[in-house]
Amino acid sequence: MLTLYSYPQLFGVADNNGYGLKVYAFLKLAGVPFVHEHVFDASAAPRGQLPYVVDDGEIIGDSETIIAHAIAKYRLTIDAGLSTAQRRTNHFVTRMLDDLYWVMSYSRWKDERFYPAFRDAFIAQHPQIDAAGFEKAKAYNAQRYHFQGIGRYTPEQAYARGLADLQMLADIVPAQGFVHGAAPTSVDAGIYGFIANIYFFPIPTPLKAFVDAHANLVAHCERMHAMVEKS
Repeated sequence: MLTLYSYPQLFGVADNNGYGLKVYAFLKLAGVPFVHEHVFDASAAPRGQLPYVVDDGEIIGDSETIIAHAIAKYRLTIDAGLSTAQRRTNHFVTRMLDDLYWVMSYSRWKDERFYPAFRDAFIAQHPQIDAAGFEKAKAYNAQRYHFQGIGRYTPEQAYARGLADLQMLADIVPAQGFVHGAAPTSVDAGIYGFIANIYFFPIPTPLKAFVDAHANLVAHCERMHAMVEKS
């Protein structure tokens, strides 16, 4: 059986990282049986990044590579009916979520207005992680943000990027159903992975304020959450 290794849950969300939750949701929607193992330390993961899967002894990292592997190996039809234009939309959304990831992460680890609430909530739900370990992770993330570039932005500049990404999602997510129709596809799993990690977190970042103010994003997130968690 396939085993998914990803970051721990938080606030009722199966993975507090958008990429891991995206894979989790995809596997659930596609009906692929799997075991979910939560990992705190990603150093042993491929390229030192989560999520990854182990499938019949094969180790596969990167969320998009995992999804492509699952589609090919298990002959999944979740995206089979998509047109060329719809697949193009999926590609654009996937790359935009890569940008949104950095702003989301910045809001938790870099912005001192919100970091203490994130730290305290995480430690309360995962007491095996102490404050010293959390501060070490914070310092590591500060280095990542600096070299990626988002760490050199003011908070206002950083959130402007994230809010622009969320506006594009708000423009394409329908009030009812899913991005490409009545049934969810892989792009809905990707959107859910990131929006759920904003919406379900009771930390009042500008990103959460935006999501809360857009009923279509909230409704999509809640529909996806209900489907994923009941399956």
